[in-house]
Amino acid sequence: MTRWEQNVFLEKGENRKVTVELKPGESQESLLRRFRREVTQGRVLSEVRRRRWFVSKSEQRRIAKRKGIRRARRRQRQSTGRR
Repeated sequence: MTRWEQNVFLEKGENRKVTVELKPGESQESLLRRFRREVTQGRVLSEVRRRRWFVSKSEQRRIAKRKGIRRARRRQRQSTGRR
């Protein structure tokens, strides 16, 4: 039996595990495709990319503030453009 697994460890002991097992009569290509889909839907890669570098709490707040400002500007442009 072929099995594909991917573990991602999150904060406070939480982890995400994606496991895909080979079904009877299923090809290796189909198994790999299913595994990739599960990893994408489980947001494993985005979590790994986010954790690639350490970001301090103050930097996280700055990033969140900038995102909020951009989101507000975008909403303002959309609301004025529709009228």
